[in-house]
Amino acid sequence: MVFVIYIGKNSDVIDHHSKIIGPKLNIASDISEAERIISSNNITSQLLVLYEKGSIKTDIPRIEYLKKRFPFAYIVLVSDLLPKEEILPYQKAGASDSSKSYVEPQRLLNGIEFVERNQDLIIASLKTQEPLGVYKCPLWKRVFDIAFSLLALLFLSPFLLLTTLIILIESPGPIIYKSKRVGSNYVVFDFLKFRSMYKDADRRLKEFMALNQYKELESDDSILVGDNSANSIENNDLDDTCFVSDDDVVSEMAFLKEKKSKEKNAFVKYENDPRITKFGKIIRKFSIDELPQLLNVLKGDMSIVGNRPLPLYEAEMLTSDQYIDRFLGPSGLTGLWQVEKRGDSGKLSPEERKQLDIFYAKNYSFWMDIKIIFKTFTAFIQKENV
Repeated sequence: MVFVIYIGKNSDVIDHHSKIIGPKLNIASDISEAERIISSNNITSQLLVLYEKGSIKTDIPRIEYLKKRFPFAYIVLVSDLLPKEEILPYQKAGASDSSKSYVEPQRLLNGIEFVERNQDLIIASLKTQEPLGVYKCPLWKRVFDIAFSLLALLFLSPFLLLTTLIILIESPGPIIYKSKRVGSNYVVFDFLKFRSMYKDADRRLKEFMALNQYKELESDDSILVGDNSANSIENNDLDDTCFVSDDDVVSEMAFLKEKKSKEKNAFVKYENDPRITKFGKIIRKFSIDELPQLLNVLKGDMSIVGNRPLPLYEAEMLTSDQYIDRFLGPSGLTGLWQVEKRGDSGKLSPEERKQLDIFYAKNYSFWMDIKIIFKTFTAFIQKENV
Protein backbone atom coordinates (compact mmCIF):
# COMPACT_ATOMS: atom_id res chain seq x y z
CA MET A 1 0.00 0.00 0.00
CA VAL A 2 1.39 3.39 -1.01
CA PHE A 3 1.72 6.00 1.73
CA VAL A 4 0.70 9.34 0.21
CA ILE A 5 1.49 12.66 1.84
CA TYR A 6 0.76 16.17 0.60
CA ILE A 7 3.16 18.93 1.68
CA GLY A 8 1.69 22.41 1.31
CA LYS A 9 -0.81 24.95 2.58
CA ASN A 10 -3.23 25.63 -0.28
CA SER A 11 -6.51 24.49 1.24
CA ASP A 12 -8.36 24.33 -2.08
CA VAL A 13 -5.72 22.15 -3.69
CA ILE A 14 -5.52 19.95 -0.60
CA ASP A 15 -9.30 19.55 -0.64
CA HIS A 16 -9.18 18.56 -4.32
CA HIS A 17 -6.58 15.85 -3.67
CA SER A 18 -8.45 14.65 -0.57
CA LYS A 19 -11.60 14.11 -2.58
CA ILE A 20 -9.68 11.87 -4.98
CA ILE A 21 -7.55 9.91 -2.51
CA GLY A 22 -9.83 9.98 0.50
CA PRO A 23 -8.92 9.71 4.18
CA LYS A 24 -5.67 7.89 3.35
CA LEU A 25 -4.12 11.18 2.23
CA ASN A 26 -1.79 12.59 4.89
CA ILE A 27 -1.37 16.37 5.10
CA ALA A 28 1.73 18.28 6.22
CA SER A 29 2.19 22.02 6.13
CA ASP A 30 5.99 21.83 5.90
CA ILE A 31 8.97 19.46 5.62
CA SER A 32 9.38 19.10 9.40
CA GLU A 33 5.80 18.01 9.91
CA ALA A 34 6.05 15.64 6.93
CA GLU A 35 9.18 14.06 8.39
CA ARG A 36 7.40 13.46 11.71
CA ILE A 37 4.38 11.90 10.02
CA ILE A 38 6.42 9.60 7.77
CA SER A 39 8.71 8.52 10.63
CA SER A 40 5.87 7.91 13.07
CA ASN A 41 4.21 5.60 10.57
CA ASN A 42 7.47 3.64 10.05
CA ILE A 43 7.34 4.09 6.28
CA THR A 44 10.32 2.41 4.58
CA SER A 45 9.01 1.98 1.03
CA GLN A 46 6.21 2.98 -1.35
CA LEU A 47 6.16 6.63 -0.34
CA LEU A 48 4.54 9.16 -2.65
CA VAL A 49 5.15 12.81 -1.77
CA LEU A 50 3.02 15.50 -3.38
CA TYR A 51 5.07 18.65 -2.89
CA GLU A 52 3.34 21.99 -3.44
CA LYS A 53 5.65 24.20 -5.49
CA GLY A 54 6.67 27.55 -4.07
CA SER A 55 9.85 29.51 -4.70
CA ILE A 56 12.62 27.53 -6.37
CA LYS A 57 15.17 29.00 -3.94
CA THR A 58 13.37 27.57 -0.92
CA ASP A 59 12.02 24.43 -2.63
CA ILE A 60 15.36 23.01 -3.80
CA PRO A 61 17.06 22.59 -0.39
CA ARG A 62 13.84 21.25 1.14
CA ILE A 63 13.36 18.64 -1.58
CA GLU A 64 17.05 17.69 -1.37
CA TYR A 65 16.67 17.15 2.38
CA LEU A 66 13.49 15.15 1.92
CA LYS A 67 15.13 12.92 -0.69
CA LYS A 68 18.20 12.41 1.49
CA ARG A 69 16.05 11.57 4.50
CA PHE A 70 13.73 9.25 2.55
CA PRO A 71 15.62 8.09 -0.56
CA PHE A 72 12.83 5.70 -1.54
CA ALA A 73 10.32 8.57 -1.84
CA TYR A 74 8.75 9.32 -5.20
CA ILE A 75 8.37 13.10 -5.20
CA VAL A 76 5.82 14.80 -7.42
CA LEU A 77 5.92 18.57 -7.81
CA VAL A 78 2.41 20.04 -7.65
CA SER A 79 2.32 23.14 -9.84
CA ASP A 80 0.30 24.73 -12.62
CA LEU A 81 3.37 26.49 -13.98
CA LEU A 82 6.82 24.95 -14.25
CA PRO A 83 9.19 27.06 -16.38
CA LYS A 84 11.46 25.04 -18.64
CA GLU A 85 14.60 26.42 -17.01
CA GLU A 86 13.43 25.13 -13.61
CA ILE A 87 12.85 21.54 -14.69
CA LEU A 88 16.47 20.39 -14.38
CA PRO A 89 17.14 22.00 -10.95
CA TYR A 90 14.02 20.40 -9.49
CA GLN A 91 14.96 17.10 -11.10
CA LYS A 92 18.47 17.22 -9.67
CA ALA A 93 17.03 17.98 -6.24
CA GLY A 94 14.97 14.78 -6.34
CA ALA A 95 11.59 15.55 -7.93
CA SER A 96 10.61 12.70 -10.25
CA ASP A 97 7.42 14.05 -11.76
CA SER A 98 4.98 16.95 -11.73
CA SER A 99 1.21 17.33 -11.79
CA LYS A 100 -1.34 20.09 -11.97
CA SER A 101 -2.83 21.58 -8.83
CA TYR A 102 -6.26 20.36 -9.87
CA VAL A 103 -5.03 17.12 -11.37
CA GLU A 104 -7.55 14.84 -13.05
CA PRO A 105 -8.56 11.97 -10.76
CA GLN A 106 -7.42 9.21 -13.12
CA ARG A 107 -4.03 10.84 -13.60
CA LEU A 108 -3.46 10.94 -9.84
CA LEU A 109 -4.74 7.40 -9.24
CA ASN A 110 -2.55 6.11 -12.07
CA GLY A 111 0.44 7.79 -10.45
CA ILE A 112 -0.28 6.10 -7.13
CA GLU A 113 -0.62 2.78 -8.92
CA PHE A 114 2.71 3.33 -10.66
CA VAL A 115 4.54 3.89 -7.36
CA GLU A 116 2.91 0.83 -5.84
CA ARG A 117 3.92 -1.44 -8.72
CA ASN A 118 7.37 -0.08 -9.49
CA GLN A 119 9.09 0.39 -6.14
CA ASP A 120 12.10 -1.66 -7.25
CA LEU A 121 12.61 0.58 -10.28
CA ILE A 122 12.36 3.71 -8.14
CA ILE A 123 14.98 2.44 -5.69
CA ALA A 124 17.25 1.27 -8.52
CA SER A 125 17.18 4.73 -10.08
CA LEU A 126 19.11 6.10 -7.08
CA LYS A 127 22.17 4.14 -8.22
CA THR A 128 22.12 5.06 -11.87
CA GLN A 129 22.52 8.05 -14.12
CA GLU A 130 22.37 11.70 -13.26
CA PRO A 131 19.31 13.80 -14.15
CA LEU A 132 18.86 14.56 -17.80
CA GLY A 133 19.89 17.52 -19.88
CA VAL A 134 20.45 16.66 -23.55
CA TYR A 135 20.70 13.07 -24.73
CA LYS A 136 24.03 12.00 -26.23
CA CYS A 137 24.28 8.40 -27.39
CA PRO A 138 27.08 6.64 -25.44
CA LEU A 139 29.78 4.99 -27.52
CA TRP A 140 28.92 1.51 -26.21
CA LYS A 141 25.31 1.94 -27.26
CA ARG A 142 26.16 3.20 -30.75
CA VAL A 143 28.62 0.36 -31.35
CA PHE A 144 26.04 -2.15 -30.15
CA ASP A 145 23.33 -0.60 -32.37
CA ILE A 146 25.48 -0.78 -35.51
CA ALA A 147 26.67 -4.33 -34.86
CA PHE A 148 23.22 -5.65 -33.94
CA SER A 149 21.38 -4.00 -36.83
CA LEU A 150 23.97 -5.10 -39.42
CA LEU A 151 23.87 -8.70 -38.22
CA ALA A 152 20.08 -8.65 -38.11
CA LEU A 153 19.81 -7.27 -41.65
CA LEU A 154 22.25 -9.86 -42.98
CA PHE A 155 20.53 -12.73 -41.19
CA LEU A 156 17.03 -11.58 -42.17
CA SER A 157 17.82 -10.56 -45.75
CA PRO A 158 16.11 -13.61 -47.37
CA PHE A 159 13.05 -13.08 -45.20
CA LEU A 160 12.99 -9.34 -45.96
CA LEU A 161 13.18 -10.06 -49.69
CA LEU A 162 10.30 -12.54 -49.43
CA THR A 163 8.24 -10.00 -47.49
CA THR A 164 8.92 -7.40 -50.18
CA LEU A 165 7.75 -9.74 -52.96
CA ILE A 166 4.53 -10.66 -51.16
CA ILE A 167 3.67 -7.00 -50.54
CA LEU A 168 4.19 -6.20 -54.23
CA ILE A 169 2.16 -9.19 -55.44
CA GLU A 170 -0.79 -8.54 -53.14
CA SER A 171 -0.97 -4.77 -53.54
CA PRO A 172 1.07 -2.72 -56.05
CA GLY A 173 2.72 0.39 -54.65
CA PRO A 174 5.72 1.46 -52.58
CA ILE A 175 7.19 -1.23 -50.34
CA ILE A 176 8.30 1.10 -47.58
CA TYR A 177 6.08 3.65 -45.91
CA LYS A 178 7.70 6.75 -44.38
CA SER A 179 6.13 8.77 -41.59
CA LYS A 180 7.48 11.58 -39.47
CA ARG A 181 8.37 10.70 -35.89
CA VAL A 182 9.81 12.56 -32.91
CA GLY A 183 12.81 10.86 -31.33
CA SER A 184 15.54 11.82 -28.88
CA ASN A 185 15.88 15.54 -28.14
CA TYR A 186 12.66 16.15 -30.15
CA VAL A 187 14.46 15.45 -33.45
CA VAL A 188 12.00 14.64 -36.26
CA PHE A 189 13.01 11.92 -38.73
CA ASP A 190 11.55 9.58 -41.37
CA PHE A 191 10.28 6.46 -39.64
CA LEU A 192 10.34 3.37 -41.91
CA LYS A 193 7.78 0.57 -42.04
CA PHE A 194 6.67 -2.07 -44.50
CA ARG A 195 3.41 -0.96 -46.11
CA SER A 196 0.49 -2.95 -44.74
CA MET A 197 -2.46 -1.07 -46.28
CA TYR A 198 -3.87 -0.95 -49.77
CA LYS A 199 -2.70 1.87 -52.02
CA ASP A 200 -6.18 3.44 -52.15
CA ALA A 201 -6.92 3.14 -48.42
CA ASP A 202 -8.08 6.75 -48.16
CA ARG A 203 -10.81 6.23 -50.77
CA ARG A 204 -12.17 3.34 -48.75
CA LEU A 205 -12.40 5.22 -45.48
CA LYS A 206 -16.05 6.24 -45.65
CA GLU A 207 -17.02 2.64 -46.35
CA PHE A 208 -15.52 1.63 -43.03
CA MET A 209 -16.87 4.38 -40.78
CA ALA A 210 -19.65 2.11 -39.56
CA LEU A 211 -16.97 -0.22 -38.20
CA ASN A 212 -15.51 2.42 -35.90
CA GLN A 213 -15.27 0.77 -32.50
CA TYR A 214 -14.45 3.90 -30.54
CA LYS A 215 -16.81 6.73 -31.49
CA GLU A 216 -19.06 8.02 -34.22
CA LEU A 217 -17.74 10.77 -36.46
CA GLU A 218 -20.24 13.55 -37.09
CA SER A 219 -18.47 15.42 -39.88
CA ASP A 220 -15.66 15.11 -42.39
CA ASP A 221 -13.61 17.60 -40.33
CA SER A 222 -12.96 14.91 -37.70
CA ILE A 223 -12.04 12.08 -40.07
CA LEU A 224 -8.61 10.57 -39.56
CA VAL A 225 -7.21 8.89 -42.67
CA GLY A 226 -4.99 5.79 -42.50
CA ASP A 227 -1.45 6.81 -43.40
CA ASN A 228 0.09 3.40 -43.77
CA SER A 229 -1.30 3.41 -47.28
CA ALA A 230 1.08 4.47 -50.02
CA ASN A 231 -1.33 7.21 -51.13
CA SER A 232 -3.39 7.92 -48.01
CA ILE A 233 -3.03 11.60 -48.90
CA GLU A 234 -3.19 12.53 -52.58
CA ASN A 235 0.13 11.57 -54.19
CA ASN A 236 1.43 10.66 -50.72
CA ASP A 237 2.21 14.35 -50.22
CA LEU A 238 1.79 15.22 -46.52
CA ASP A 239 1.94 18.92 -45.77
CA ASP A 240 2.38 20.87 -42.56
CA THR A 241 -1.36 20.81 -41.83
CA CYS A 242 -1.38 17.06 -41.17
CA PHE A 243 -0.33 15.11 -38.08
CA VAL A 244 0.90 11.56 -38.61
CA SER A 245 0.47 8.49 -36.40
CA ASP A 246 1.33 4.81 -36.86
CA ASP A 247 -1.77 4.17 -38.90
CA ASP A 248 -3.51 7.52 -39.17
CA VAL A 249 -3.20 11.00 -40.61
CA VAL A 250 -5.24 13.77 -39.01
CA SER A 251 -5.83 17.27 -40.29
CA GLU A 252 -4.67 20.17 -38.14
CA MET A 253 -8.27 21.35 -37.82
CA ALA A 254 -9.42 17.97 -36.54
CA PHE A 255 -6.47 17.73 -34.15
CA LEU A 256 -7.06 21.17 -32.64
CA LYS A 257 -10.73 20.39 -32.25
CA GLU A 258 -9.82 17.13 -30.54
CA LYS A 259 -7.30 18.79 -28.26
CA LYS A 260 -9.64 21.61 -27.31
CA SER A 261 -12.44 19.25 -26.34
CA LYS A 262 -9.95 17.08 -24.39
CA GLU A 263 -11.41 13.90 -25.71
CA LYS A 264 -9.48 10.77 -24.85
CA ASN A 265 -9.71 9.15 -28.27
CA ALA A 266 -7.19 10.84 -30.57
CA PHE A 267 -7.55 8.26 -33.29
CA VAL A 268 -10.05 6.16 -35.16
CA LYS A 269 -9.73 2.40 -35.01
CA TYR A 270 -11.64 -0.14 -37.02
CA GLU A 271 -12.32 -3.71 -36.10
CA ASN A 272 -11.15 -6.02 -38.91
CA ASP A 273 -10.21 -2.94 -40.94
CA PRO A 274 -10.60 -3.87 -44.65
CA ARG A 275 -8.06 -1.20 -45.62
CA ILE A 276 -5.34 -3.51 -44.31
CA THR A 277 -4.14 -6.19 -46.72
CA LYS A 278 -4.30 -9.85 -45.75
CA PHE A 279 -0.53 -10.01 -45.54
CA GLY A 280 -0.55 -6.65 -43.77
CA LYS A 281 -2.52 -8.17 -40.90
CA ILE A 282 0.12 -10.85 -40.51
CA ILE A 283 3.12 -8.53 -40.54
CA ARG A 284 1.41 -6.19 -38.08
CA LYS A 285 0.51 -9.01 -35.68
CA PHE A 286 4.11 -10.19 -35.49
CA SER A 287 5.68 -6.72 -35.82
CA ILE A 288 7.33 -7.69 -39.10
CA ASP A 289 6.31 -4.32 -40.53
CA GLU A 290 8.76 -2.74 -38.06
CA LEU A 291 11.88 -4.46 -39.44
CA PRO A 292 12.84 -1.64 -41.87
CA GLN A 293 13.55 0.43 -38.77
CA LEU A 294 16.84 -1.45 -38.57
CA LEU A 295 17.88 1.03 -41.26
CA ASN A 296 16.83 3.86 -38.96
CA VAL A 297 19.14 2.36 -36.35
CA LEU A 298 22.06 2.24 -38.79
CA LYS A 299 21.46 5.88 -39.70
CA GLY A 300 21.50 6.87 -36.04
CA ASP A 301 17.85 7.98 -35.87
CA MET A 302 17.13 5.31 -33.29
CA SER A 303 18.73 2.66 -31.11
CA ILE A 304 17.81 -0.99 -30.81
CA VAL A 305 16.47 -0.35 -27.31
CA GLY A 306 14.84 2.91 -26.25
CA ASN A 307 11.56 4.77 -26.00
CA ARG A 308 9.43 4.40 -29.08
CA PRO A 309 9.52 7.51 -31.32
CA LEU A 310 6.14 9.24 -31.20
CA PRO A 311 3.87 10.47 -33.99
CA LEU A 312 3.98 14.25 -34.34
CA TYR A 313 0.63 15.03 -32.78
CA GLU A 314 1.17 12.65 -29.85
CA ALA A 315 4.59 14.18 -29.22
CA GLU A 316 3.03 17.65 -29.26
CA MET A 317 0.65 16.58 -26.51
CA LEU A 318 3.47 15.32 -24.31
CA THR A 319 5.82 18.24 -24.85
CA SER A 320 3.08 20.52 -23.56
CA ASP A 321 2.60 18.28 -20.53
CA GLN A 322 4.86 16.97 -17.76
CA TYR A 323 6.38 14.03 -19.63
CA ILE A 324 9.16 15.73 -21.57
CA ASP A 325 11.89 13.62 -19.96
CA ARG A 326 10.97 10.64 -22.13
CA PHE A 327 12.40 12.55 -25.13
CA LEU A 328 15.73 13.13 -23.37
CA GLY A 329 16.83 9.52 -23.64
CA PRO A 330 17.39 7.06 -26.50
CA SER A 331 14.58 6.21 -28.89
CA GLY A 332 14.40 2.64 -30.06
CA LEU A 333 12.82 -0.36 -31.76
CA THR A 334 11.72 -1.83 -28.46
CA GLY A 335 11.65 -0.50 -24.95
CA LEU A 336 10.94 -1.06 -21.29
CA TRP A 337 7.17 -0.73 -21.25
CA GLN A 338 6.76 -2.96 -24.30
CA VAL A 339 8.08 -5.94 -22.33
CA GLU A 340 6.47 -5.13 -18.98
CA LYS A 341 3.20 -6.74 -17.88
CA ARG A 342 0.74 -5.70 -15.26
CA GLY A 343 -2.17 -7.73 -13.95
CA ASP A 344 -3.95 -10.65 -15.53
CA SER A 345 -4.56 -8.84 -18.80
CA GLY A 346 -0.88 -8.07 -19.27
CA LYS A 347 -1.70 -4.44 -19.96
CA LEU A 348 -0.17 -1.19 -18.76
CA SER A 349 -2.05 2.00 -18.08
CA PRO A 350 -1.07 5.05 -20.18
CA GLU A 351 0.47 6.58 -17.06
CA GLU A 352 2.63 3.51 -16.44
CA ARG A 353 3.86 3.56 -20.02
CA LYS A 354 4.89 7.19 -19.75
CA GLN A 355 6.58 6.70 -16.40
CA LEU A 356 8.49 3.64 -17.63
CA ASP A 357 9.69 5.68 -20.62
CA ILE A 358 10.94 8.35 -18.23
CA PHE A 359 12.58 5.73 -16.01
CA TYR A 360 14.40 4.17 -18.97
CA ALA A 361 15.61 7.56 -20.21
CA LYS A 362 17.21 8.19 -16.83
CA ASN A 363 18.52 4.73 -16.07
CA TYR A 364 19.33 2.80 -19.25
CA SER A 365 22.39 0.55 -19.19
CA PHE A 366 23.97 -2.21 -21.27
CA TRP A 367 22.55 -4.99 -19.12
CA MET A 368 19.11 -3.41 -19.01
CA ASP A 369 19.16 -3.29 -22.82
CA ILE A 370 20.16 -6.97 -23.04
CA LYS A 371 17.34 -7.92 -20.69
CA ILE A 372 14.80 -5.94 -22.73
CA ILE A 373 16.00 -7.50 -26.00
CA PHE A 374 15.67 -10.98 -24.50
CA LYS A 375 12.12 -10.25 -23.32
CA THR A 376 11.23 -8.75 -26.70
CA PHE A 377 11.95 -12.02 -28.50
CA THR A 378 9.50 -13.85 -26.23
CA ALA A 379 6.92 -11.10 -26.71
CA PHE A 380 6.70 -11.71 -30.47
CA ILE A 381 4.60 -14.81 -29.90
CA GLN A 382 2.08 -12.90 -27.82
CA LYS A 383 -1.03 -11.28 -29.20
CA GLU A 384 -0.13 -7.73 -28.19
CA ASN A 385 2.17 -5.68 -30.35
CA VAL A 386 5.65 -4.76 -29.17
